[in-house]
Amino acid sequence: MILSKKEVFPLTIIIVCFVVGFYLYPQLPEQVPSHWNAQGEIDDWAGKNFTVLFFPSLTLVIYLLMTFIPLIDPLRRNYHKFAIPYFFFRLTLVLFFCLLYLYTLYSGLGFNININYFIIPAISLLFIIIGAFLPKIKKNYFVGIRTPWTIHSEEVWDKTHKVAGKLYILAGLISLVGLLFINQAIFIFITAIILAALISVIYSYLVFRKIGGFKNE
Repeated sequence: MILSKKEVFPLTIIIVCFVVGFYLYPQLPEQVPSHWNAQGEIDDWAGKNFTVLFFPSLTLVIYLLMTFIPLIDPLRRNYHKFAIPYFFFRLTLVLFFCLLYLYTLYSGLGFNININYFIIPAISLLFIIIGAFLPKIKKNYFVGIRTPWTIHSEEVWDKTHKVAGKLYILAGLISLVGLLFINQAIFIFITAIILAALISVIYSYLVFRKIGGFKNE
């Protein structure tokens, strides 16, 4: 897989994050918020050197890994079948991590807004976007709902991802609506996300059993 012109956009976003971090570096305190509890309160801190360099670097590493990992996938021939959805999936992750990084810098400057107002909508939208892409992903070993049953059967893979896509979108929408009930928002959010993932896995097993499991192989 060779980097194409479209890869310039997410890489540029990551570079912008580095630039913003270095620009704000002199204004940041020595300790920057690095973790928030379920109530959205800061409960851990990290040095600004670590914060400014680590998070955009991690985003870059994750993006490059996801870009080149198809080269070692035994099912790498399938990636061209969902090349565009896979690109937008990686782009979405870059945007998510970069926005989280900027939020962290913003908090470090003293502008403290409850992180739940950021993280819940951000992850909810991430799940909605992933849900839209899931039905288009073809069988592989690194991306998607990878259970023993989906990997074993193309039919199970396709049916599972069609249902999982709808579940992920529903979980994202429920989480967004949950923001209307601020005291229960984090509980609604976590419950919706876990149920979407858990039901997807259970569904893949049920489909596998329905088609006869290993007996048909």
